[in-house]
Amino acid sequence: MALTGIQIFKMLPKTNCGECGIPTCLAFAMKVAAAQTEIGECPYVSDEVKEQIEEASAPPIRTVKIGGGEHIFATGGETCLFRHEKRFEHETGIAVLVDTAMTDEAVSGRLARFNSLRYERVGVLLKADLVTVKDAQGDVGSFMALVKRVLTQCADAKLILISDHVDTLTAAVQECGVRKPLIYGATLDNAAAFAKIGQASGCAVGVKGSSVDDAVSISEKLLAAGLKDLVIDTGARTVRAVFEDNVLARRAAVKAKFKPLGFPTITFPCEISDDFLLETMVASVLIAKYAGIVVLSDLQGETLFPLLLERLNIFTDPRRPMVVQEDIYPVNGPDDNSPVLLTCNFSLTYFIVSGEIEGSKIPSWLLIKDTEGLSVLTAWAAGKFGADMIAKFMKKSGILTKVKHRDLIIPGYLASLKGELEEELPEWRITIGPREAGHLPAFLKRWQAS
Repeated sequence: MALTGIQIFKMLPKTNCGECGIPTCLAFAMKVAAAQTEIGECPYVSDEVKEQIEEASAPPIRTVKIGGGEHIFATGGETCLFRHEKRFEHETGIAVLVDTAMTDEAVSGRLARFNSLRYERVGVLLKADLVTVKDAQGDVGSFMALVKRVLTQCADAKLILISDHVDTLTAAVQECGVRKPLIYGATLDNAAAFAKIGQASGCAVGVKGSSVDDAVSISEKLLAAGLKDLVIDTGARTVRAVFEDNVLARRAAVKAKFKPLGFPTITFPCEISDDFLLETMVASVLIAKYAGIVVLSDLQGETLFPLLLERLNIFTDPRRPMVVQEDIYPVNGPDDNSPVLLTCNFSLTYFIVSGEIEGSKIPSWLLIKDTEGLSVLTAWAAGKFGADMIAKFMKKSGILTKVKHRDLIIPGYLASLKGELEEELPEWRITIGPREAGHLPAFLKRWQAS
């Protein structure tokens, strides 16, 4: 059970030194209890207390990290069944499968698509996360060659290594170095050997169960051996079975605090259907219902992009607006005669507006005012996009040094502020722009012509 702030406070040195960046130990304890900071930020807490608090404060589903350096994929860390209860912490990982039985052309295509299928949406880079390398032939030479190829060709890929041969996995783990892979394939028969590799390398271990009960037995055996980072496969290979197993595992971990299932799951849509579209549908179900990782047989733009958007929507914190930084953004290489436009810092608004300006081919300055992530009309209604605030922002933004003219284009929804803005900014001529961003290209062309 998680500790309260008062319980944590009683374990602290109570020096109120402030070295953690928080003025008092009580305030620090409250933030630790609320998961807003880590107990390790206190420089004077003992290792024993640190371990005790970390264990008590750990989420019911453990956070497991794969990779190393700048390229780490984290899964797990979940604390709830439904997003509206709190939020989902870590996105479902999307992996592509390559194995030693594939042709060179097939492997090259999958790795090339892993590197190229990347999309930017509302300032977020959307892409696949992992490459699963499978020893399909039981040949250590071909498996090692494939692992080296993935490491070389996919610089930011996190690896999942699958083999029934412990010696093969040991060699592959050494080859990966700091890019610590997930080593998958632990069963009741080889659990001791997998535990040994996991402890020696610090890599997470993938449980390969034949059922939920079998996966629980393997997990218990690995936990008893001292492993902490596991990823669980219950062995289900039908849509209904894997869906039910994922729900069961999440409920057991979150509601019953059942530790053997308190880990993220790995699922294999690639083994559920030979139909690629049906495989994608299965993946979409599992992304929505608790899978920590989904392994796909291939990556194609027309199927990957919808999965990435689904994932983005599900794992975006509904309580926190997506924002861009308040600043001046040049679009299309503006100069001192280019138009100046103003809008809010809600990221979707920014990317739509900047995209339309970019499409117009007209060099422009785009001023982004901090409205705490609210859209234009909502921010105005909430008193966060008033004339006095806009005027203050304009004066401190530095736009005066970038343009010779004094023409400001405001969103059509702020038309009622025109008079107030002219009073606040008497040297500026205020022009009311269109209400819809899609009308900006034509509007800017008319503005330029005038």
